[in-house]
This record gives sequence, C-alpha cells and structure tokens, in this order.
Amino acid sequence: MTSSDLWSRAEAERYDREETVMTSAAVLGPTVDFLAELAGDGRALEFAIGTGRVGVPLRERGVPVVGVEFSEHMAAVLRRKVDAETLPVVIGDMATTTVPGAFSLVYLVYNTISNLLTQDEQVECFRNAARHLAPGGRFVIELGVPPLRSLPPGGTAVPFDVSEGHLGFDTFDLVGQILVSHHLTRDGADGRYRRDASRHRYAWPAELDLMARIAGLEPERRVADWDGSPFTEDSPKHISVWRRPA
Repeated sequence: MTSSDLWSRAEAERYDREETVMTSAAVLGPTVDFLAELAGDGRALEFAIGTGRVGVPLRERGVPVVGVEFSEHMAAVLRRKVDAETLPVVIGDMATTTVPGAFSLVYLVYNTISNLLTQDEQVECFRNAARHLAPGGRFVIELGVPPLRSLPPGGTAVPFDVSEGHLGFDTFDLVGQILVSHHLTRDGADGRYRRDASRHRYAWPAELDLMARIAGLEPERRVADWDGSPFTEDSPKHISVWRRPA
C-alpha cells in the first residue's frame, strides 16, 4: 500500500467528463505520437492508467498496452471502453506492483508520479519502471515544474485556474514538498459548487534525474511538451525520458 489518495467511484465517473481539455485531440494526438514512437514494435506499460485516457488511444495506434491502476473504480470506467484481452489492467500501486514480461516503454502522464507522497515511494516507482524495461527501453514522465516563483513573499497559495465554472489553487508545504490542489467546481444547473482537494509531492527535474540514476536509468531527453518544444527555465512542465542501458 502506498500513500496515494484513492479515487472514489464518484470521482472516477466524472473524470472524463471534467477533463475535456486533456481528452481533446489537440492534447492526445501529440501525446500518443510521442509514446508510440518510443514504444516502436514493443509493448508499453502505463503506471496509473486511470480511465484509459492515453492507454486506449495508444492501443488503438497498434501498441500493445498493459496498465497498472490503484483505483478499481477508475479501472472499471476503462473497462467499458476496451476489454481485458485487448488492454489488460492490474489493480495495484505503481511503486511495487509488477506484471509479467518486459516492455520497451513504461510511462506516467499528467503528474501522476506526484500522487506518491514520499520521496522513497517515488524512488521505488523508478525502480519498478526499471525492472519492467527491456534493455534499451525508456521510462517517460510528464510532470509540472513547481510554480514556487509565483508565490508572493510569505505566501503559500498559487491560483492556477479562475474561470466561470472552476476555481483552482495550490497550497504548498515547502518543507515536506507537498502541494494540495484545491478545486471549486460548478456542479449542476443550480449553480452550486463542489469542493475537492488532492495531495501531491512535487519534485524538481534534477531530483527525478537522481531517482533515475538510483534505478540504473540514464537521461536521454527532456522537452517542454509532447510536441518536442525545448524545455527552458520558464517551462511550466516537462516530458522527461530515461533509458535503461542496453
């Protein structure tokens, strides 16, 4: 068992409906292109596959995909989209759960490694990825860069969305490297708002590189987005690729 929050049935049922931007062709197209190229003729393993937002279209591209998912409710939503023979899913956590065989690609998208709330668990996630990789295989992570430069002096909160249907802001524990994402979402025609919060452990790119080294992986590439744009000091997130030596 890990420290990850566990998605409830209600959260799983509304996930795809509320993540309309992340499920759009504009986002998924470059994501699937990037991952399919790295997978090549091999198999791909997605940690925290969720409702299959990425895994399902990657499988439709012709890449054999296996998923690991902590929430049975999220996996149940995925199962409505594709059967178990086409896309197998193992229920378990991404730090310790193993599946048979070797993979040319293991990947984590949309900040999901931050669901592991301790550094030790994040290190174990890298080790788990490495043990699943064939020689020469790649481990890919999509993760936001902590927006600490946006904090006002003495402040602990940063807004990330202020729109008609949603208010979102992150609060930071700078000692524990924990951020809590707070959401006020308009829920229904009556104008009421639903309040949700999720906990995450943020990590810098350099810290992830050290975790990769501990796991025996070598850095290969870091870009700002799935389209391959350069990663700079102003990039709000990164796509990082590490390789298991051949």
